[in-house]
Amino acid sequence: MAPGLIGTAALAVVVSLAVHVVLNCPIQPVPSPPLPAAPYPPNNLLQGLEKLGEPGLIAPEDVYVDAAAGGTLYTATRDGWLQRMHPNGSWEQWRFVGGTGLLGIAPSADGSMIVCDAHKGLLRVEEKRVTILASTVQGSTIRFADAAIEAADGTVYFSDACTRFGFDQWFLAYIESRPTGRLLKYDPRTGDASVELDNLAFANGVALSRDEAFVVVCESGGFRCSRLWLKGEKAGQADTFVQDLPGCPDNIRLASDGSFWIAIHQLRSPLLDLVTRWTWTKRFVASFPVLVDRIMATAKGAMVVQVSENGDIIHVLDDSEGKVINFITSVTEYNGDLYFGSLSTNFVGKLSLANVSQGKKEAHVTDVQ
Repeated sequence: MAPGLIGTAALAVVVSLAVHVVLNCPIQPVPSPPLPAAPYPPNNLLQGLEKLGEPGLIAPEDVYVDAAAGGTLYTATRDGWLQRMHPNGSWEQWRFVGGTGLLGIAPSADGSMIVCDAHKGLLRVEEKRVTILASTVQGSTIRFADAAIEAADGTVYFSDACTRFGFDQWFLAYIESRPTGRLLKYDPRTGDASVELDNLAFANGVALSRDEAFVVVCESGGFRCSRLWLKGEKAGQADTFVQDLPGCPDNIRLASDGSFWIAIHQLRSPLLDLVTRWTWTKRFVASFPVLVDRIMATAKGAMVVQVSENGDIIHVLDDSEGKVINFITSVTEYNGDLYFGSLSTNFVGKLSLANVSQGKKEAHVTDVQ
């Protein structure tokens, strides 16, 4: 082919791609925040976990352990079931809710379960019925209900991850980087929901401090967690609880000593870092679903961190290459063990904290202070 024809063909391809992006790009990206550094060397302590329920669980995103029921474990899976593992290790399909969007689960004082359905909103699941508590808030649709926690007075704090994209397009919300997430509150006395915080960078996990003086909401797109004070002189004020996390925080749970365990996504790879560097690369990738899938698949690894009541990182556990578990979405402490949920597994992970301590001694791993 003559050089002139080659140049013309190349120009035609470029123009065609540009037109495709203009007509089909689903995102309106803004610059991403600076990527977190990697100050913690891999320890791969998560590779020692035990797999529970394998292979019968389809992407168990969140995990809750009921101490009052002797350690009965609950999780929600992509086939629409709330499933539970009894203390003897047997599994039961407990309640069928339906759909593929069951995410955060939390106990209610009345014995029911609070469930976030990414598509339907905030649910209450009882033995014989499912009730939608909130599908809208102050006139707007709750598009991506994600995680919830109930306070002692029955108030439920929960997150709406993004107002532009739903659960099936969470990666588009991440690379778009627009802070449209919200922390919401459901008041059982009035049956109304309200917006407590907005402009959050992909609002995710929610947890109350042990004295319920504040509520923490994770911002996956900002590598941080924000805090809303509920009591004391700062009541009604918001600030940053912890920032510069070594990845994207997902779910957060209160630990036995008043600290918090946070699941951290490792949404990093040389290719993914390149894509999120510029808004034009974000637009290009988002316009081709096959590219989105392939780039998502390059992110490997799993991590959880323990954060003190003051927001200091004190422990980091990981599976640096995702060899045993990948894409951890929740971590729950119960009776000396950690339990892990993930959208990339067919099991719930379990790891003894005693084994973690022994592994650190053998590997000469120093905790972060």
